[in-house]
Amino acid sequence: MLYLTILGSTGSIGRATISIVKNHLDKIKIFSLVANKNVDLMKDQCLLFRPKYAAMFHKKSAEILRKKLRKNGCKTKVLFGKQGIYEIAKLNEVDQVISAITGIDGLIPTFFSIMRGKRILIANKETIVTSGRLLLKYAKKYGSQIFPIDSEHSAIFQILSNEEKKKLGFLSLKRLGISKIVLTGSGGPFLNFPLKKFKTITPNKACNHPNWKMGKKISVDSATMINKGFEYIEARYLFNASKHEVSIIIHPQSIIHAMVYYRDGSMTAQFSNPDMRIPISYSIFYPDRFPIKVSLIDYKKLSNLTFLDPSYERYPCLKLAIDAFEEGQSSVIVLNAANEISVDSFLSGKIQFTDIVKVNSYILERTSFPEPTNINSILEIDRETRKISKSFIKTLRR
Repeated sequence: MLYLTILGSTGSIGRATISIVKNHLDKIKIFSLVANKNVDLMKDQCLLFRPKYAAMFHKKSAEILRKKLRKNGCKTKVLFGKQGIYEIAKLNEVDQVISAITGIDGLIPTFFSIMRGKRILIANKETIVTSGRLLLKYAKKYGSQIFPIDSEHSAIFQILSNEEKKKLGFLSLKRLGISKIVLTGSGGPFLNFPLKKFKTITPNKACNHPNWKMGKKISVDSATMINKGFEYIEARYLFNASKHEVSIIIHPQSIIHAMVYYRDGSMTAQFSNPDMRIPISYSIFYPDRFPIKVSLIDYKKLSNLTFLDPSYERYPCLKLAIDAFEEGQSSVIVLNAANEISVDSFLSGKIQFTDIVKVNSYILERTSFPEPTNINSILEIDRETRKISKSFIKTLRR
């Protein structure tokens, strides 16, 4: 029996994982769950799986959950706050941890699980983006294997041999005969939207992704394509790739998730319908593969696949992310923090869609920090950047 912790069980990745587990209860036992504040869904998950532990970020949410579970005869121990979440992340009984907490809040819990030598199924791209080589060094030191859940990185990961999978962050693509990795992106909901109308984009429109079912924050990141920029950074770290070995193309149908070009002129591509259950299932059951209820590709429709280069005029945040990586780790942390604040401000109606890049670029240009050497320095850069970003946003008017 495989014992599983889900950090972020009520989010889109958590719910997708739950749907897989429900069909494989003979193989997987959910040992602990962590969520933000969705008490009702967490209650349903606890009553369904009866985990030993559950944790909520907020104390009030935890108290409500505890009462609801007791009323239904559920003995799950309910924790709260950062310390409660850290306690769950450190559990020795667990085999695998789904790291799906949105934003920088997922950083420390993920590191705690890595330090326990767990298999980490990581969907929290902010953790990889902000900690980069430090995370990979910790994984190597503590014998923790990283499985990327992003469909693009999972696609490349699946192409690697079993031994190469154990060397994430320390690969030599040249030695593997790989000349280039290509990440695909749909272009989001505004691929063909007139640029002159971008100021009219509302949060509802930005969250209406044409292919993927995702949370609000990542949906907006997809609309600006900073999400793809962060995935570029992830690929640079995970596959130890140079800037010449990673490129991005727009593929509106989201059928091909990544391609690998080899030095002999051949190419491998990974195809599947856009469904996050596929990379999640692969990571949970690896090296085995078990059936999941997803629709198969109709090969007769593959003639309609299209590709185009991304426009930095349409997606300036994509270029910001690529350039930030070349500037150094501290610039990436700054961009991630500024983007979290700007996207949250957009979703809450404080700024316009076009202000997101304005905030991100302004903060990048006007902040400078030493390169981080540990988790504390990463978090310090993040904290200071958030303060500066919030102050700048106050000067903007709708």
